[in-house]
Amino acid sequence: MEDLQKEESQNAVYNAAGGVLPQENDVIEIDLKELFFMLLGNWKAIFLTLLVGMAVAGAVHTFFVTPSYEAQAIIYITNTDSMISLSDLQLSDALTEDYGIIIESRPVLNQVIEELGLDMTYKDLEKLVTVNNPDSTHMVEITVTSDDIEMSRNIVNSLLNISIEQIYQVIGSGEPTVVEYSEAEAVEDVTPSLFRYMAIGGLLGIVLACMVLVVHMLLNTKFESEEDIEKYLGVPMLAAVPYFKSHND
Repeated sequence: MEDLQKEESQNAVYNAAGGVLPQENDVIEIDLKELFFMLLGNWKAIFLTLLVGMAVAGAVHTFFVTPSYEAQAIIYITNTDSMISLSDLQLSDALTEDYGIIIESRPVLNQVIEELGLDMTYKDLEKLVTVNNPDSTHMVEITVTSDDIEMSRNIVNSLLNISIEQIYQVIGSGEPTVVEYSEAEAVEDVTPSLFRYMAIGGLLGIVLACMVLVVHMLLNTKFESEEDIEKYLGVPMLAAVPYFKSHND
């Protein structure tokens, strides 16, 4: 009995839909051509969000982005003797990582803070310091990035001198050779450029506008034209009643 009622109900829906029986698991199909022309038709809105995104990103860069200056010093890890054996080079490779740990260690950082009279903890200073070993080299690059040119240069040079003494005390081998101290003219401004911020802001604005338009298109269930009826219902358009708006409305 229940199966008969269910079949009669489906037939009623079938006839009401003009011979098209709705499916339980309808798949939303996106017509790329229709999507393209929809976005093209809304180019003014997309262009407006591009300008707004660039303006917002430019304001963020101007008022909220802190300048960053990067100073760098380099030391060479190997024996200072005139004759360097293969074992010395292999030992230098093994010690490279150890040197980096010593340079960023708490005793070294605290000595730098005390020497320069910095108003920060060793944890704060640790965030400014980066130690890097370029591939296939015995070099250790010490980089300090802060919002002050002089402070970046002073910290990296102080860190270089103190870490060399600490390395000699801990490891006991020959002191590393200083390749390069940081100088004022060598400090680089690594602050992201205004153009880069505005480009990213404009791109995000375009993406956001396109996402909103696509979602609105997918959620729109209204029939805008005769083609929509034939496309989505699968039935031909038999007649249309035009809408006439009188002056008294």
